[in-house]
Amino acid sequence: MGTPWSAGPVVARARATVRAGRADEEAGVLREALRADPQDRSARRALALLLVAAERRDEALPLLRDGVRAEADDLAWMPDALDAALEHHDFPLAEGCASLSALLRWGPSSDPAGRSAVPLSVPKLRHDIDQLHHLRRLGVLGSEYGRIIDAYRAVHDRLAARGPDAREPLDTDAERSVADTYNRLLHVRDTPRVARALSPGWDPVTVEERYLANAPGVVYVDDFLTEEALGELYRFCLESTVWSGNRYAHGRLGALMQDGFVSPLLMQIAEELRDALPRLIGDRYPLRQMWGFKCGPHVPAEVTTHADFAAVNVNFWVTPDDANADAHSGGLVVHDVDAPLSWGFETYNGRQDVIRPFLRRTRARSMTIPYRQNRAVIFNSDLFHASDAVRFRPGYENLRINVTMLYGDREKEAHHPRLSGVEGMAGRSAWRSAAFARGKARRF
Repeated sequence: MGTPWSAGPVVARARATVRAGRADEEAGVLREALRADPQDRSARRALALLLVAAERRDEALPLLRDGVRAEADDLAWMPDALDAALEHHDFPLAEGCASLSALLRWGPSSDPAGRSAVPLSVPKLRHDIDQLHHLRRLGVLGSEYGRIIDAYRAVHDRLAARGPDAREPLDTDAERSVADTYNRLLHVRDTPRVARALSPGWDPVTVEERYLANAPGVVYVDDFLTEEALGELYRFCLESTVWSGNRYAHGRLGALMQDGFVSPLLMQIAEELRDALPRLIGDRYPLRQMWGFKCGPHVPAEVTTHADFAAVNVNFWVTPDDANADAHSGGLVVHDVDAPLSWGFETYNGRQDVIRPFLRRTRARSMTIPYRQNRAVIFNSDLFHASDAVRFRPGYENLRINVTMLYGDREKEAHHPRLSGVEGMAGRSAWRSAAFARGKARRF
């Protein structure tokens, strides 16, 4: 059944093989191994990753589908492959792994049982109806989707009669009417790299200095992306049917890399950030995860105060400012206290009954950064933070969209370690430093 499989060495070998120009030779050896033993999962995975590294995804996809169909195999190994690619800073390979994972779960030939694991919800159905209308207006989807929109609306209206946040598993009636398209990758907008993603309108050296010199580590940047990159990314978010995450309160929808929230442009932004901020991110902190969120028109303030698992968080907004009905809100609230290392993910990421008393007990202070299109907030990801109140105008194109990129691991955060507890209290006076006071009148 092949040799024991480990993602890291296989990813490293695939990269080295492609760079050495030996992809065809190695692919032939692996195909021969599969012919000799069609159940050799190690050979199938190695061949698939080699083909992805060689930008031959059309050849890799059938191999991966064969693995999914086999009872002895599944996609449980793909997150390890994605993590290994990110660990090696191999952004194209990571993008390929994430895109293929999304296709296998949400694509046209994916298993309906996997898609139906995401329940119906009123906010998700409403979003999808609006998005399908948007794609029809653009000519991306044809007139046949009029019938599908009607089916979505019927299911939405039935469920909405139970309440604005009602949700339920796909039942028999819903299965017949919407299952063929619900949570499918009906369209993922082609969003390639651009000449330059990060705007020259901000100075990375100054950003690094302010972040590193002032605990707890928060800085914001306006004019973050070039006009071209911002426009392309906004259209990617509007057009791509990747918003499968609907478990969040107040109608928020999310999408991870492996759900399809990935593109060459997004990976270009992540790569340029690493290179632009060598002391802050650089090789020290690999990209660990990336996601997008949509919400609106109304979400209460700080409903989900949490910390993340990373060392550095880069959060930026792409929806135009005229969608925001309150220029003083809609942004991010960041507290000057981080999550104790003894807390597990489920606690620091979601236990409001534990987090809020902890913030009161430590007398945490907060900084509110208002929403602006093309504003990025770069901060110590282990700090407790939450979205501020959202008051955006109605309409599909007015949904508040934020993008988050997480770098490194929280236990390895070296710039402002352990702000919570006795050892961190002494450094908190810098929270209201002159740099932050000046920041209100400057870009960063």
